[in-house]
Amino acid sequence: MRMMKAFLFACLGITTIAHADDIVERGRYLATAGDCASCHTARNGKPFAGGRVIATPFGPIPAPNLTPDAETGIGGWSADDFFHALHEGKGRDGTSLYPAFPFTSYTKVTRADCDAIFAWLKTLPAVRQPALPDTLRFPYRMRWLMGPWRTIFFDAGEYVADASRPASWNRGAYLVQGLGHCNECHARRNSFGAPVTEPFLAGGIIPVQNWYAPDLSMGVNGGLAGWSEADVVTLLKTGRSSRGTALGPMADVVMKSTRHLTDDDLAAIATYLKSLPDPEPRKPGESIAGAKDLVANGRGTYERQCAACHGDDGRGKGDAYPPLDRNPTVTDPTGINVIRAVLSGGFSPATEGNPRPYSMPPFSQRLDDDEVAGVVSYIRQAWSNKASAVSPGDVRAYRSVPGE
Repeated sequence: MRMMKAFLFACLGITTIAHADDIVERGRYLATAGDCASCHTARNGKPFAGGRVIATPFGPIPAPNLTPDAETGIGGWSADDFFHALHEGKGRDGTSLYPAFPFTSYTKVTRADCDAIFAWLKTLPAVRQPALPDTLRFPYRMRWLMGPWRTIFFDAGEYVADASRPASWNRGAYLVQGLGHCNECHARRNSFGAPVTEPFLAGGIIPVQNWYAPDLSMGVNGGLAGWSEADVVTLLKTGRSSRGTALGPMADVVMKSTRHLTDDDLAAIATYLKSLPDPEPRKPGESIAGAKDLVANGRGTYERQCAACHGDDGRGKGDAYPPLDRNPTVTDPTGINVIRAVLSGGFSPATEGNPRPYSMPPFSQRLDDDEVAGVVSYIRQAWSNKASAVSPGDVRAYRSVPGE
């Protein structure tokens, strides 16, 4: 059997491996680290058969079929074709791929790792599922526009290790910058849809999904200020830590990707994040009319609705209820995440380390916009928190936004 697999991979153009079984298993792990299933598997669909439509500000983009079906998948692709897609953002026919596929990050993935992922994808059951048509709005459906976009916003190149850093740091940088494609969410985007890379991982609103992916630096002014490397590892492994809980899109990342990573890789990610430069102190947000009254009213709402679980001191209760004091979900610059958690509830992923997670019920039917704005503003300014207040209009804007 091993000889047959080795022959198969040689035919695919993968000739630098010792054992076919090794490269397939490594490819499975790497595809998990890249969270490929999240985009390339439709709800209730066959794994990696595509069909999920990715919403973007420029229109919906369907994710393609990655199974080895000859007509509708990658059955006719070579290892070189697959590498060009990840490394250069080019389809098999040479057309430019849209950056909803994060080739701007995947370009850093090494050729050996690309080959391993491709080898594993080739072992999946072939599923016939034709690609859905692109429904991008005009003029974004004109692919030739990707030419100038690529010239301005894309630099191809594999990750180059920093010889002055230890191996664990380089491994973490490789995972975060490349396969993990963390900057695709944890950065703001410009008007052309390109992620801003300076400063790196500085936080931003995820387009269309309308969640705020926080700044990931751990310095005094960072989004993860006060977090230890162990806190980061625990969150990525279990979906919760003593500092906070993964909600929204991050809960899905933990569920489908990071909880499956080795402890060494999680520690490497934390080591790299710990080294990110501390950002400039955040400027205080503009005060809103009636903020003092909102906060005063919000305190009463908190005492009636929230304190029983999260505590009068905002420190939460053990593993069951997360702290709200110094919680980045609470203090992000926008207030989006905590507004959405109050309205729609908070649901962390079920993982091996947290098999029966406690969930926060939704309060959208129980509290009106003024009450939600009040309790959120109070939480964002109570205890050690120093975030700006939110308005009833802010709450109204997200009351009708569907959860992810």
